[in-house]
Amino acid sequence: MKRYEPLKEEIISAGIDIGTSTTKIVLSQFSLMNMAGGTHLPRIEIIDKEIIHRSPIYRTPLLTSTTIDIEAIERLVRNEYDKANVGSEDIKTGAVIITGETATKQNAEEMIHHLSNHAGEFLVATAGPDLEGIIAAKGSGAYQYSKKMSKTIANVDIGGGTANVAVYRMGRLCGTCTLHIGGRLIEFSEDKISSISPPVRNLLREWNSTLAKGDVMVEEEVKKITNYMADVISRMLTRTMTAEDKILLLGHEPNWKEEIDVIMFSGGISECLYQYESKGVEQAPYHDIGTMLADSLKDSQSLKGWSWIQPDETVRATVLGAGTQTTEISGATIQVETKDLPVRNIPVYQISFKDGFQKSVHHLKNAVKDAIEIHDPQQEGQNFALYLSGFPYVGFRDIQQLAKGLLEAVKQKNKRDQPLIIVLESDHAKVLGQTLVAQDSSQSIICIDQIKVEHGDYLDIGQLLQTSVVPVVVKTLTFHS
Repeated sequence: MKRYEPLKEEIISAGIDIGTSTTKIVLSQFSLMNMAGGTHLPRIEIIDKEIIHRSPIYRTPLLTSTTIDIEAIERLVRNEYDKANVGSEDIKTGAVIITGETATKQNAEEMIHHLSNHAGEFLVATAGPDLEGIIAAKGSGAYQYSKKMSKTIANVDIGGGTANVAVYRMGRLCGTCTLHIGGRLIEFSEDKISSISPPVRNLLREWNSTLAKGDVMVEEEVKKITNYMADVISRMLTRTMTAEDKILLLGHEPNWKEEIDVIMFSGGISECLYQYESKGVEQAPYHDIGTMLADSLKDSQSLKGWSWIQPDETVRATVLGAGTQTTEISGATIQVETKDLPVRNIPVYQISFKDGFQKSVHHLKNAVKDAIEIHDPQQEGQNFALYLSGFPYVGFRDIQQLAKGLLEAVKQKNKRDQPLIIVLESDHAKVLGQTLVAQDSSQSIICIDQIKVEHGDYLDIGQLLQTSVVPVVVKTLTFHS
């Protein structure tokens, strides 16, 4: 009798972080394995992640103060791939994440989509301050710490332009917040101020300060600003921000309810605190407020009220999170056509079944009409995924009825040759997908499960792997201004 050998596969993931100050690349190798026994339904999981290449820390190349140098970024990426002896065709998953003030550049969206199409067979384009904070917390070790310890931890990732905060307790995301606080918000040339970012200018106006571009740098005046930034971080963590503090708020206010027990700092400013990086990486004098901001954090009496946990990574936290923590696996019970994969940047429309199965099926036509109005109002062919949530226990006749309702509902779409993309949290993708194919063999189907998404999320679904699973990345495409 032949001994059962579990299915195994290895894939390469890329993480590319293009930040306000620096650009980093990390390549990782994922090991996939069927964790179910030979007589059970396959359950493919990522069992190991190994970092196989880390790039130096590069200064982010810009053409002007408002434009990213796309060609220079692409050359940088290709050079790092060559060093690692990896081709773009070898990349099966991962993330390009544009962070901080870089996301406000004129060509940010163009650059990130260009790179995601040229840097790998399946590579994600992501941005948005909330997602930055979440990814950084996974790369810094804060997320893993929260799973081991019964404490609420806030990871504060401070780079050149923003401080992205993610709060976790026992592996659960409690909330996020982002502030205009970072090392490059004030820059110097020799002994004069060469630039002041708009949020800091707004703050200075509130203070009736005359500090301006071209002024001689007086350390006491600048230190007043960095000390204030440290205090704002403290008040943000306790959810007691003042009206003045909110001048530095980017997006929503702190949205967690838990009291924070411990804090962790990652990002470029935490590198000024901990100095993890070897002297061999490409470094240049900062010419900004980064080191002063780090000193203000260390000296802040209000921040000393928390225990500080040292991160696993400082300046590389976001890129490591992007390269190793963004991918999920959907498999075993899926229905996909390989010719339709990969798909990128697919918006999600959620259809809840919490009001009952029959009622929800009856409303499918209206739900798809709403999805078209939101995601493809001009009927230009923007596809979207339908996320069927709160799925009850169903029998085969229910599945047949659901398939019929879905096929009828999507007839409202202008572009009929697009795949019908269905996402389920429960293990019904195979039976639903096969039923859809049986009822209309002309309709292309991508039906995946074991994935949890929400309204406003976007999906990338990769090529079918040898283990008959697909890598899936759930993301938020938000280019803040």
